[in-house]
Amino acid sequence: MSTGPTGEIYRVDWLPGTDVLHGTCHCGAEHTSQDPVEMWEWMLGHPEGHRPRGIDS
Repeated sequence: MSTGPTGEIYRVDWLPGTDVLHGTCHCGAEHTSQDPVEMWEWMLGHPEGHRPRGIDS
């Protein structure tokens, strides 16, 4: 977990027994991926590709 200068928290958890990473952005959006580079690109590309929890379209 890292905290940037604005206090935004990004979290990436490894799901044991798999090759899957589960990321949670500071806005509450969640994403899973097997590729760590793709995961960080998704997180740092905010808000592109992000949908905070509770937002349906």
